[in-house]
Amino acid sequence: MNHPEPAPHHRPAGQSPALETVGLGLKYRRSWALRGCEFRLPAGRISALVGPNGAGKSTLMAVAAGLLAPTEGSVAVFGGGPREPGTIRRTAYLRQDKPLYPRLTVAEALRAGRELNPGWSQETAERIVRHGGLPPDARVGTLTAGQRTRVALALVLGKRPDLLMLDEPLADVDPVARQELTGILMAEAAEHGTTILISSHVLAELNGVCDHVTVLQDGRIRVTGDVEDLLDSHRLAVGVDEGDGLPADLARHDIVELRRTGRQATALLKPAGPVDPRWDVSRPGLEDILIGYLRTPAPGAPAASVPGPVAGPAAVREVSAR
Repeated sequence: MNHPEPAPHHRPAGQSPALETVGLGLKYRRSWALRGCEFRLPAGRISALVGPNGAGKSTLMAVAAGLLAPTEGSVAVFGGGPREPGTIRRTAYLRQDKPLYPRLTVAEALRAGRELNPGWSQETAERIVRHGGLPPDARVGTLTAGQRTRVALALVLGKRPDLLMLDEPLADVDPVARQELTGILMAEAAEHGTTILISSHVLAELNGVCDHVTVLQDGRIRVTGDVEDLLDSHRLAVGVDEGDGLPADLARHDIVELRRTGRQATALLKPAGPVDPRWDVSRPGLEDILIGYLRTPAPGAPAASVPGPVAGPAAVREVSAR
């Protein structure tokens, strides 16, 4: 799927990040959904939040939206608390289940959005539902899942937020609508400088859409940064597999993942200097990097446990297919 290049956004000096967490933790009964979560999202970015099911993506967004109170640590949205009235006016959050009032018509849902939000853009909201061919008098409860998604996006975009958080927003729309709605999101970000945080399981769709990415694993941030910085700082090294364990000529580098297939070994790494010429080195794609981190445990932790601190060398996990 082809998308226009994301427009560059530049954060003015001194401006607070759109979203920042420090030591953030949230506990459900006996288990932690987030623990020691350190996250900083610069204003004006289109940022992807990726991670396996249960990683804490929805919880992080709900805390940032002020719907859940953290057990420990802090969260700030543009420097303020998420439950402050000024912050609430600047943010919009669309949950994965896209809650809507089923008895309202499409026109009534948009009217409610206009009455509840001072900065409402009726033109933006109407354009989104009109492009989907939705009759204004159709009741929300009679719409398909994809049509309800369109109404929900019309409501959050009509609010004209400074920070828009979307939890798996396009999972139930068809490919044509997905491309159209993605284009609308990118246009809004480019025109109004909206910061967008979007979670998605479809890694291939993030290419050309996001200029910032974060991997969340077991409730902690595994890696985060601008896409170009991540691409520049990682390399794929392919060479002949000479046995079990970490190849000696790669030992000085920060290995994210080491995979073995037959007699070939492939390493995703962060080079500490030149890589031995016996290895064929190339610049990875964004999906290569994301999958490499998602397939491996965090430093010092087995795959099923809570990871340790983000700082320090990445853990090495060998994936064999012999």
